[in-house]
Amino acid sequence: MSSEESISTEEAISAEEELVARAVDGDKAALEEVVHLLQDPLYRLALRMVWRPADAEDATQEILIRVITRLATWRAEARLLTWAYRIGVNYLLNLRRRTPQEVKQLSLEEFRENLADGLAAADYAGPEAQLLAHEVRLSCSQALLQCLQREERVAFVLGEVFELPSPDAAWILDVTPAAYRKRLERARQRIRAFMGSTCGIVNPKAFCRCARRVETAVASGRVDPRRPVLATHPVSPGGRGVAEAAAQMHRLHDAAAVLRAHPDYAAPQARTEAVLALLQSGRFPLLE
Repeated sequence: MSSEESISTEEAISAEEELVARAVDGDKAALEEVVHLLQDPLYRLALRMVWRPADAEDATQEILIRVITRLATWRAEARLLTWAYRIGVNYLLNLRRRTPQEVKQLSLEEFRENLADGLAAADYAGPEAQLLAHEVRLSCSQALLQCLQREERVAFVLGEVFELPSPDAAWILDVTPAAYRKRLERARQRIRAFMGSTCGIVNPKAFCRCARRVETAVASGRVDPRRPVLATHPVSPGGRGVAEAAAQMHRLHDAAAVLRAHPDYAAPQARTEAVLALLQSGRFPLLE
């Protein structure tokens, strides 16, 4: 880290300390600012880990409550979001609810076979073809992550999807940097091997094409053509939409880019309001 970056980080942490101090002292506007600062990144973390938006909403609400009720324990040893990620990761790794892929113990090899079995001979040409192809890509990359063990999945998400520095990711996971790098490299190797042999975006010689998976995804109910979930999901103010994320992905042509190329999803406002209402009800004191 350069000296300028170090000063910038110190200034940001100082501003966060002032904000948190006001929130802990009962300033409702500061509390709301903290929630709005953290909600979208935590939602995107939860979504990558639990696959379905409804489950991610539930997880985000629980994580936000844990973060806010522990605000008084934050000692600025890391940026506020980094600290919140640590709380969120601990919650998500220990979550009892399992994704469908986890229940089936679906391996990457089995997932690859499923993709091959449902591939049409030609690109889907029906209504909203491009939108539905985007939905298939986003859903597929979500499902792919679920084929990794949770420890590998979160290491890949932090390092390759969120592009966090290795020391920060290791601190979030409460492991040594060496242990984190080893875990991340295992996940990278598995993802790269899978994508290189399967995904036509990464390797033009690979068999799978999003537009040729649309019919099967619609027929199986995985994609609702009337209400695509991920391709039309609200994004954060000023965040990337589907088209921009896809354009970045196509410029890079690598496995990490495909997994990274999701819109900057925003946490549902109704859940944020529910969290604030709970916190302001007095049932969850800021100091445990």
